[in-house]
Amino acid sequence: MSHKNSQVKPPINQRVLALGITPDALTPDDFPPGVSTLDDLIAMRKRSWAELQATGIDGESAFVSLDPDEAEAELRRLFDGRSFGVALIGGGIKNVPAYTVLFERIVNVLIDVQPGIRLSFSSHPTNVPEALQRWLNRS
Repeated sequence: MSHKNSQVKPPINQRVLALGITPDALTPDDFPPGVSTLDDLIAMRKRSWAELQATGIDGESAFVSLDPDEAEAELRRLFDGRSFGVALIGGGIKNVPAYTVLFERIVNVLIDVQPGIRLSFSSHPTNVPEALQRWLNRS
């Protein structure tokens, strides 16, 4: 599936922001399927980001706190003087019901700090590149 035929305007630029939860805030219950240790998760995130960079995608990988107020402050700092066309919100944020308020806050802060930003969602660290390409291929 893609957004190729969408009437939504393409991203304002090709810079991406990939968001996840800060690793030290996670417990094994938060790990995606197939991940059994924090070291495995960190390694998987690093491989995913390296894969993106190898394709020429420019941007940043960032981690936010589980506290919505702290996450908002972190996002506002990230956007200070920077612009991103696509923000990817990782499955660890959007797939856990207990993090619904965090997810809502992140979505609304992203829209507030970068009007026109496109939002992308992954379900696992291994499908981050695919998720981002859905919007980047529109530009």
